[in-house]
Amino acid sequence: MNKQVQVHGALFLVALIYGSNYSIAKEVMPFYVGPFGLIVIRVVSAALFFGVFSRLVVKEKIVGRADNLRSVACGVTGIAINQLCFFGGLNLTAPINAALLMVISPVAVLLFSALLLRESVGWRKAAGIAVACLGALLLISQSGGESATGNMLGDLLIVLNAVSFGMYLVLVKPLMQRYKAITVVSRIFAVGAAIVVPFGWQQLLTPNYETFPISIWLAIAFMVLAVTILAYLLNTWALRYANPSLVGAYIYLQPVLAILIAITFGKDMFTLQKGLYALLIFAGVYMVSRTRQNLGKGV
Repeated sequence: MNKQVQVHGALFLVALIYGSNYSIAKEVMPFYVGPFGLIVIRVVSAALFFGVFSRLVVKEKIVGRADNLRSVACGVTGIAINQLCFFGGLNLTAPINAALLMVISPVAVLLFSALLLRESVGWRKAAGIAVACLGALLLISQSGGESATGNMLGDLLIVLNAVSFGMYLVLVKPLMQRYKAITVVSRIFAVGAAIVVPFGWQQLLTPNYETFPISIWLAIAFMVLAVTILAYLLNTWALRYANPSLVGAYIYLQPVLAILIAITFGKDMFTLQKGLYALLIFAGVYMVSRTRQNLGKGV
């Protein structure tokens, strides 16, 4: 299969998983598990999985002071701050607010790419980001699937999450040039787990897990296996062949897929207007993906 098709397929699956997570996570928290307790379950489970898998299969280590410091920075931005702010914010605000604010992440990716990787920001890439962002903003603003008005603190936490994730995408790119994906992900989850446990330990011990219905256990399993493990692996693998800006641009697909999921469960209606806004998003992602040196070994 063509490498470009594989990369776009992986990024689309990540967008689908993340788009589903907005609604699924709200089913679990805060009634069953607090947001920080849920983070501990996710991050520690993933850290154990990646740690064991890395030692048994890959047997590769990150070497050198610079790469080790970069991996710690990736753990702080891509796991600790990202997870704590996202679930803390989503717990307070409405899913539609969270999806709307997440579209600023590619802006952060462009900024940090220019500053840290010396990546040029040409007119075509900037135009693609603008078109996709416009489509996402119009689409979400017209969605009637969520009636909650949101929360200022929750919205601010989602913004911080988006910026942190944008920085992570840029920081992790050089590591992906030198190490296998599982090696990088194993390290950053180990760093993230060490940071989030003190924040969520009390919330982890509070729930009465014996009373959880099977649907909540399935939701938690989805967040651990799909949202945490599979999505991070696919995202990190894709960064070996794609610019951080392309990976960030796929965030625009999350609101589209979230609305399609809502339609499937009878929580929203599809209109021509929404279809046109979705086309703007796909057009913007295409413009970014066609930018010179987007795919391949070069940055």
